[in-house]
Amino acid sequence: MKTRVNSRGYEEHYCEGRHLKLTDLKEEAKDLENQYLLKENIPLYPRPEFHVTHLKHDTKQYGLRGIRWKDGFESPHGGSLVWWSLAVTPDDITSAERRLLRTTYPDRTQEQVQMQQSFLGKFATSPSFSELSRLGSYRFTFPLEELLEAYSQQCCSGAQPVMRVFETVLHKQEVVYVILVHSPAKQEHFSDRPLLTDDPNSICSYKDGRFIWRPEAMCGTHSYELVERPDENQMEAGMVFFRHEFYVWDHVAVALHVDGEVLNFDPARLRQNLKYCSKTYPTIVKSWEFEDFPQAEELVRKLWPDDSSPLERAEPLN
Repeated sequence: MKTRVNSRGYEEHYCEGRHLKLTDLKEEAKDLENQYLLKENIPLYPRPEFHVTHLKHDTKQYGLRGIRWKDGFESPHGGSLVWWSLAVTPDDITSAERRLLRTTYPDRTQEQVQMQQSFLGKFATSPSFSELSRLGSYRFTFPLEELLEAYSQQCCSGAQPVMRVFETVLHKQEVVYVILVHSPAKQEHFSDRPLLTDDPNSICSYKDGRFIWRPEAMCGTHSYELVERPDENQMEAGMVFFRHEFYVWDHVAVALHVDGEVLNFDPARLRQNLKYCSKTYPTIVKSWEFEDFPQAEELVRKLWPDDSSPLERAEPLN
């Protein structure tokens, strides 16, 4: 893997043009001696498939002011990419659980379906599923189709955007699978990165207006172990009493190539899709750059003086 220092001053390792599953990532990173990635004693955990229809963009006060002043999103520091992440909802987790059970036990009886207790939410403990933020107190959440339509009209002259497998990035405990979205006019510029296909074995693909994400590691702390009961066509989360293992966790980032432009939205729509987030540790931006809720309320009132609706808080998934 290659090594670089990112825009926030952190060292990271990356592999271009591939989304590496953990077995392949361990091989690529074997010389890095990553104490989390190389663990072998991780309790069994589920491997669901999430169908995600929303993206989120977290920012701090400086970023929020810039978004409001320009009524849209641009890359900071003169860059060319605007970064989003998959926004997994409680309904997404419920649907993924049903899908996993249906795939694993296709011959379940109706009685077994009714007896099954919810379990997947107990494993959805990584920052990928958190209502908390590591990047700032403000979160914009947009439907994926709305975001892509705006991108198509403003950056692609109405054409369909192109999606590519951009890279896999490894931090100390975090694995990021990056998808690049760009204009068809930039085909040659990004031709070295493979197109994102509808491959059922891939970590992430795109189909019918949604990203299909198959996480490699969805837990933050492994406090539960997946218990499978094939004789009863049931799954459950069993408590791990003697150890709570820390492992790597993964998520999908979507980088929109805006090439120095602003991806614009109606200011009322921006306000409608804005919520307040409390911080989680470890933060990526400085801890003091987060704000408490009264401060955030006051700032949002100033930036959107014509909107009297209360600022909502991001709600927990579980």
